This record gives sequence, C-alpha cells and structure tokens, in this order.
Amino acid sequence: MHKKSISYYTAIAIVVSNMIGTGVFTSLGFQVAGIRSGFALLILWLLGGIASLLGALCYGELGATLPRSGGEYNYLSKIYHPAVGFLSGWVSATVGFAAPVAAASMAFAEYLKKGTDMQPILVGSTDITSGLFATLIIILVTGIHFLKVRVGSRFQNIFTSISILTILIIIINGLLVGHTGDADFSPSRSAFHDILSSSFAISFFFVSFAYSGWNAAAYIAGEMNDVQKNLPKALLRGTLFVTLLYLLLNFVFLYTTPIAEMVGKKEVGFIAATYIFGSLGGKIMAIIIAVKLISTISSMTLAGPRIISVMGEDLSVFKMLSAKNKNEVPAYAILVQSLIALIFVFTATFDQVITFIGFTLNLFTFLTVLGLMILRVQQPDLPRPFKTPFYPFTPIIFLCISLWLIYFGISKKPLESLAALAIVLMGLIIYFLGTRKKSPS
Repeated sequence: MHKKSISYYTAIAIVVSNMIGTGVFTSLGFQVAGIRSGFALLILWLLGGIASLLGALCYGELGATLPRSGGEYNYLSKIYHPAVGFLSGWVSATVGFAAPVAAASMAFAEYLKKGTDMQPILVGSTDITSGLFATLIIILVTGIHFLKVRVGSRFQNIFTSISILTILIIIINGLLVGHTGDADFSPSRSAFHDILSSSFAISFFFVSFAYSGWNAAAYIAGEMNDVQKNLPKALLRGTLFVTLLYLLLNFVFLYTTPIAEMVGKKEVGFIAATYIFGSLGGKIMAIIIAVKLISTISSMTLAGPRIISVMGEDLSVFKMLSAKNKNEVPAYAILVQSLIALIFVFTATFDQVITFIGFTLNLFTFLTVLGLMILRVQQPDLPRPFKTPFYPFTPIIFLCISLWLIYFGISKKPLESLAALAIVLMGLIIYFLGTRKKSPS
C-alpha cells in the first residue's frame, strides 16, 4: 500500500475550497429578489452554516468509524446495501462533483470576461468564449491532478490560500469603505416577516448549494494521515471557518452595495467589488475571483474521482476505473469525471446546473446521517474514535432540515427533481446489469 499523502491541512483545504465556490458569489442576487432585510439574509446564511456543522459532526463519526475513501458510497454500502452505496457514488460522479466542476468553470469564464473586458469569440453568430475558457480550465486542472498526489495537494493548498486571501481582502476593504448599501440589519418586524416568508424558504435552497462541500474530506479518507483523528477535525474546523467567512462576506456585500443593483444578478462579487474598489479595482477583483474559482475546480477534481475509483474496486463492471497510474493517482476516474463535467458545460446553462444539483445531494446526505443512527442500533459495540456530540439531537435536527429541503425540491422544482430521480434510476439499472450473474447455458 502506498504511503498516505494527504495531510490534515490539505484535508481542511479541500473542505474550505469545496464549499467556497460559485454559490457564495452568485446566490445573494437571487435571495434579495424576495428578501430585503439584511438581518433576515444573515440569519439565512447562519442557518445554512448550522445545518452544515450538524452534518459535519455526523460525518465525523462515520468517517472515523468506517475509515475508507469514498464518502457516502462507503458508508451507505456498509450500512444499507451495496446498491444504495453505488447509487450515491453514481450520483456523486454524475452530479455531485462533475456538475459543480462545470458550474465553477462556467463562473470562472464569466468572471474572467468581466475582469478583462474580453471580446467575444464567435463561431458563426455564436459566442463560444465562456464555453472555451470553461473547457480549458477543466483540462488544465485535470492534467495537474494526473501528477503525484503531493503535487495535486500542493496545488490545492496554494489556490485555497489565494481563495481565502481574496475573500479577506473584500471583507476588510468593504468594512473600511463604509455603509454605501441600503440593507437594514436591525431585527425589525419586517425582518421576522421575511424569515417566515416563502421567499426565505426558496432562498435556503440556494444557501444549501453554497454550503455543499462540507463533507468533501470524507471522500479521500483512505489517503489521509491519521484519518480517525484528522478527518473529524478537518470537517468541523473547515465548515466552521467557511461559515464565519460566509457571514462576513455577505454582510459586506449588503453593507456596500444597493440591493437593487444585485437583484437577479449572478456576478454579485464583481458588482460589490466595483462599489468597494472602483471600476478598475472591480475588474481586478473579478480576475482574482476567477483565479479563486480554480481552487473549487481543483478540490472537486481531487476528491470526486476517489469515489469512482472505490466503486471500481468493488464492482467488476467498473474495474478499469479503479486503476491508478505510476503516481498512485486514479487517472481513469479523474478523466471520466472531467468528461462528464465537459458534457454539462456544453449541454446546460449555469442556472440549470445549479438547480439540478440540490435535490440529489440532499437525498443522499439524508440517507447517510440516518445511517449513522441505524449503525448505532445495529452495531453498538463498533469502535468509534469520534462520537457525534449531543446525539441523537444532532442527527435528528439535520434530518429534519434535509427532509424539508427534499420536500421543497419536489413541490417547488418538480421537473428538476424528476430529472434527478431519473439519474438515480439509471444508476440502479446499471448496478443490477453490472452485478447480475450470468445464468448457466
């Protein structure tokens, strides 16, 4: 067995960079369309952080108890049935990681265009600029992660540092600029009216996407040093750190930028940076944000293929995907995920990719946290180096939030939910076709 190469700090970097991606720089524009209270909006982001922390506590116990790469695939296979684990891996490969890689690469291209005033590249009458640069960045990051795990880890650490530095620069300068926005941060009656409104529920869907990635370190558990100690710490500290950054960053967006300027806009980071730094400074920050998004693409390219690789180890039909190159990197799995991401880039809009992700991710995190409670009942004597604090309240509260999001997805986004269920059904068919024993002739 090769030496485990992913350190505690790299694991935290993977959590942080998986979480800080397209969501925090695009979500606020959708939220302010129905919520105008700054207090209600900050409560919204705080609740998202609390839900993520509850999930991280549950995953910390599962990761320490069942220490193997693969995340939900590993947990659900052992707790429920290999078919359920396969479905989670299938969804992670086709939606959970590939789709966010596509979304981040598309956002990267848009911010790069804003920062450079890039002229459109036309093929006939079609502007291919965004698709071209999204494709190039996916290919570049894929190539880097074909190298040694340590090379990919260093790349990840460097770009996560750039990501955090970018956000801190925006926060500090935004606080120094002064209150040029028009959001009201007082806990007024209208604020509580916003919190109880349907718009708040709709906005929580976007917040859930922005916080997705809090469980990322669980996918590379098998390659972590001292996994039973470091995995729970990485999940918790990474999630807590991002929650604080999200609250500060959204406060600065609202503190400096008039709400009307952000309504319905995806490029919230660019708009706020223009108010904070001026026109030229806004363009520079747009370029920096584009560079920051590379860390999101990188972290998902590092973590996601480990699920595909573990699936290949367990199922003969996918055996080729478990193959590693001379550098002990799951090369075929990385290539497959990147190809799926490219398909999303060329076949879906940014909004469609974002909407498609939510339902399936909430479904399998729900099953995983429920599995924690099942495992406690089925195998009470199983060694648990880390136990979820405040059990059973921690998983129960998380399950209630997840169930509410699943219900919301079905009732408010029926087409997207049906499409997600179709992906799940397709995975189930593939699993049984791939594992079916041939009957004797």
